[in-house]
Amino acid sequence: MAICTERSIDLVVIGPEAPLIDGLADSLRAGGIAVFGPGAKAAQLEGSKGFTKDMCAAMKIPTAAYARFDSAGSALAAVGRFGLPVVIKADGLAAGKGVIIAQTKDEANAAIRMMFDGHFGKAGAAIVIEEFLNGEEVSFFAICDGTHAIPFGAAQDHKRVGDGDTGPNTGGMGAYSPTKLFTKSIQSVVFRDIIRPTLEYMSRCGVPFTGVLFAGLMLTAEGPKLIEYNTRFGDPECQVLMMRFEGDLAALLYAAATGALASQPPVRLRDDTALTVVLAARGYPDQPQRGGLISIGDVGDARIFHAGTGFDATGALIADGGRVLSVTACATNVADAQGKAYAAVAAIDFPEGFCRSDIGSREMARKH
Repeated sequence: MAICTERSIDLVVIGPEAPLIDGLADSLRAGGIAVFGPGAKAAQLEGSKGFTKDMCAAMKIPTAAYARFDSAGSALAAVGRFGLPVVIKADGLAAGKGVIIAQTKDEANAAIRMMFDGHFGKAGAAIVIEEFLNGEEVSFFAICDGTHAIPFGAAQDHKRVGDGDTGPNTGGMGAYSPTKLFTKSIQSVVFRDIIRPTLEYMSRCGVPFTGVLFAGLMLTAEGPKLIEYNTRFGDPECQVLMMRFEGDLAALLYAAATGALASQPPVRLRDDTALTVVLAARGYPDQPQRGGLISIGDVGDARIFHAGTGFDATGALIADGGRVLSVTACATNVADAQGKAYAAVAAIDFPEGFCRSDIGSREMARKH
């Protein structure tokens, strides 16, 4: 607050989820500063899987069948009624890794015990068990000012660590936007059945939602269903959306922060495809190796977003996190965007790093 006052800051945009859930937006608003991001109670949409599922039940928002548990015993006794595969989720924040899709009963039981044994810290003090939804996952974004919401585009993320969607879930190994999966008619359904009821519910609770609603959706045979919410722009979808955005982002976010979205024009996104490939440190998502040297060569017109990087004592660029770089390119179609992004990846020397080699391939295989 002191820094904002000293520097006459007019708008604060809060990026990470933890400060939102800790109430940073509430503190800043109490000091008269406009904030793009929800207060602590509204940020429960991301901070508590159970809160969001209960909201879905109250508002009849389409989502997977679920149950909440606060003890391993009760969860182990009930998991069998969900069938297989089954989804086990830590209720709280787990850096995008607190979701396990169990293929067998033994895997489900092991996941439950692991969460209650503290593998995810406080995030696993309570869990949600859900039915497994069949379909394809898409991320949709809406900018909200507490009353109004406007679409900000869609992307498809790649959560699994390995090619062909294999291995454990991560915070995201790559993404592209747009996707043929997310049509205008689907967007209309999502806005009507998911986004607007969410805003209505939060207003009823006395905590209007201001910021970005990042809806993780499963496109099922019965229509789009909400998997979960993030309450901030998240990697790697943010990179591809911002590469396509045309307009004044600061003006848009300020309008949301000050309740003035109704006067804003629709968001404009380039027709081009943007695709990003995440370079991660070996061992991610469990125990990423820090300290690996990175040298970035000629990447053409691709853009490199630094995520988990730092400098060693000599000033050399090194890995300092799990997901290290997001290598992003734009082109008129997904195949060309993929080619440009991977050409840029090849120009980066990072021996202790790895990436998926198939980001965007599923979209290229679509026939419609």
